[in-house]
Amino acid sequence: MALAGRTAMWWARLRSPCPCAAPLCVPPWLPAGPAACERLYSSRGKEKLDMSTYPVENIRNFSIIAHVDHGKSTLADRLLEITGAIAKTAHNKQVLDKLQVERERGITVKAQSASLFYNHEGVNYLLNLIDTPGHVDFNYEVSRSLSACQGVILVVDANEGIQAQTVANFYLAFEAQLAIIPVINKIDLKHADPERVEKQIEKLFDIPIDECVRISAKQGTNVEKVLQKIIEKIPPPQCNTADPLKALVFDSTFDHYRGVIANIALFGGEIQKGHKIVSAHTKKRYEVNEVGILTPDEQPTHKLYAGQVGYVIAGMKEVTEAQIGDTLFLYKQPVEPLPGFKSVKPMVFAGMYPVDQTEYNNLKSALEKLTLNDSSVTIHRDSSLALGAGWRLGFLGLLHMEVFNQRLEQEYNMSVILTAPTVPYKAILSSAKLIKEYGKAEITIINPAQFPDKISVSEYLEPTVLGTIVTPQEYIGKIIVLCQDRRAVQKDMLYIDEHRVMLKYLFPLNEIVLDFYDALKSLSSGYASFDYEDAGYQAADLIKMDILLNGNPVEELATIIHR
Repeated sequence: MALAGRTAMWWARLRSPCPCAAPLCVPPWLPAGPAACERLYSSRGKEKLDMSTYPVENIRNFSIIAHVDHGKSTLADRLLEITGAIAKTAHNKQVLDKLQVERERGITVKAQSASLFYNHEGVNYLLNLIDTPGHVDFNYEVSRSLSACQGVILVVDANEGIQAQTVANFYLAFEAQLAIIPVINKIDLKHADPERVEKQIEKLFDIPIDECVRISAKQGTNVEKVLQKIIEKIPPPQCNTADPLKALVFDSTFDHYRGVIANIALFGGEIQKGHKIVSAHTKKRYEVNEVGILTPDEQPTHKLYAGQVGYVIAGMKEVTEAQIGDTLFLYKQPVEPLPGFKSVKPMVFAGMYPVDQTEYNNLKSALEKLTLNDSSVTIHRDSSLALGAGWRLGFLGLLHMEVFNQRLEQEYNMSVILTAPTVPYKAILSSAKLIKEYGKAEITIINPAQFPDKISVSEYLEPTVLGTIVTPQEYIGKIIVLCQDRRAVQKDMLYIDEHRVMLKYLFPLNEIVLDFYDALKSLSSGYASFDYEDAGYQAADLIKMDILLNGNPVEELATIIHR
């Protein structure tokens, strides 16, 4: 009888016109009634905001930059709480880090933005926080996000002091001519030494000690002062609503129901539903379906105006249509594209194969879905006698490759075989036959199996990077030996204070791509930090090393090495 009763109850629920009609259908944390029928995170059904009440002079666009684990996401959480964007609860940890891999590793992989409303001295301000990735692999994304800002908060750990990524991020902001607010975080820690860190900031970045703000983002100490500094120190955007529409795309995500959601910063004009817009890069035309701001959830608005930051949905089918750094403008009102755009180039390549070939189609589907949200991954079909059908993937760096692989496992439950990562080499051909075959004299080699023979090549080129190492002085000797073993050339050496040294080296990329970071950490007991930037190509004496299995070469195990 009990089973029959339950069956009848479920049947009654299924026949109800809307799932909301069933009283037990709605989880307790969602609103009851028609609102519960809306998709979670959807912007449908929300009342549209009027953004015209925020003139350009009351807008501040800023970003938070820091070394890994210096408290960037924690500070973002406190700013969201103080401005009322999210409720104050103990569960607010890494609110803007939406991916599981970001929360587990404590890093930011995708840029996020949040519009904060703050009243200062009786004036309502719109503060647009653009949260950027911290790691060098996502350097281009950081530079594009910074170009949407007029100022940055530079967060430094009061215990660890300035690290390699602090230096790299500072110079990105400095070169973009942004206002910089130095913030010393974690002053509540037992071994915190804010005075020492203030001296480091003054010596290395030439920022006066009295401009530093000491805070504890975890406890919320002095965070309100950071908001006041943002309003006082960061200038409003220099743009006008009367100008033609000019919008910078600084990030994009893919929604299976609505297509691409592009995060934009307006440098002129206004945008609203129904506008016909054009991409400066792809030259494709779209009609705007929805505009809004992120608070940090989507909040539709009637319009977005010059100086504001928000999102636009315009029927783009793939993330590659919303390239980071692209400029959007109104149809028949062309504008000069914003400077600095470039297509992202992969720095590390690896072969990816399913553990079991019966899983090929499942892995193909998982890769297609994952690359919808990550346009910086390049994919080429590949096959091998030993490992079967697979792909050759290009990544921005080692961390990007690890994160991509981890997301495949966690989000799609896929186990894969990943070959050793290689870097893109170049060869200048001397053979007329090969030049005719390739259609050019200089070729890029992303797969060691395609490495041309020395007879037909006049010169090989390898990619290089300019590396920055920040370390306690007692480890200098070991680190210099390590760098020399990796064919690095010393470019600079600077004492930050009496305990810490900054070294600059020119490295061949293939020497740091595998285990350099691990070796550096073990030599320095975990205290040294490392960061690098692209430094172009240099001539090198390279050779392909084959590995034989039962006397037969296995292409997937082949690698390119320095002679």
